[in-house]
Amino acid sequence: MKTSKRLEQALKKLYTAFHNNELNPECCKQCAVGNILDNNDSWKYLSDSHGALELNYIGKVHQTLGKKFNGYTPLELLKIEHIFLNTCGYRLPLHYKNEKPKNPTDKDVLFNGLSEVVTFLCYLDNVSNVMDYTKLFESENEKPRYALNFSS
Repeated sequence: MKTSKRLEQALKKLYTAFHNNELNPECCKQCAVGNILDNNDSWKYLSDSHGALELNYIGKVHQTLGKKFNGYTPLELLKIEHIFLNTCGYRLPLHYKNEKPKNPTDKDVLFNGLSEVVTFLCYLDNVSNVMDYTKLFESENEKPRYALNFSS
């Protein structure tokens, strides 16, 4: 499958962060967007609340000027983070009084959040969802429709 450079880089960063235990929904440098942006938290100045979908003045200026951060527009970044936090179980926008998961860095919680983020990233680049494993179970005449290739 052909993917864009931004998608490939984002997937590598998220994969690495997940497996190195460097993914934390409550940290602007280690959340989904923080990792996509090389553990930089400058993106948090694009909106007034972590997890919000509304750009603030700074975010609107960057969006209007066509500014991209590692290939993503300010609105795309806010949507990515919103999806991640929401799927991880946070009531948004992020606030200490709002509902949140009991263990935000639990691998199952993070996996669920990342699965939805990857689905959205693929959608943005108009490619098939790389997390879609359903094709592995499709059959034709009682035989697998697609071959499963293992790299050694």
